[in-house]
Amino acid sequence: MTDTDQLTTRTERRRLDEFEETPHANVFDGEPRTVRLELAAGEGVPAHRHPERTIVCHVLEGTLEMRLGDEKYALEAGEVLRFDGRQEIAPEARTDATALLVLAPRGD
Repeated sequence: MTDTDQLTTRTERRRLDEFEETPHANVFDGEPRTVRLELAAGEGVPAHRHPERTIVCHVLEGTLEMRLGDEKYALEAGEVLRFDGRQEIAPEARTDATALLVLAPRGD
């Protein structure tokens, strides 16, 4: 993207509460992919990968356990985790939880 392209990128604004009816909602169209993820306590997403992405997970509410490969990270509201999408990912809610995930194209 050139400096000119960056200047012409449309500014978008959303309220996350607009997506409460959709537990796994795309917040914006296009890149970087931005997802609001809501999970009930004990609910999880099956293990998967995003090999072309670097991912940032910001827990907004509750506690989320993020399994990355063989490691597990307990994340509480207000915590942010950045990781490589090439590894196996499996989030699970310890309590009712809401997170915002940004899946950016890898830069390498």
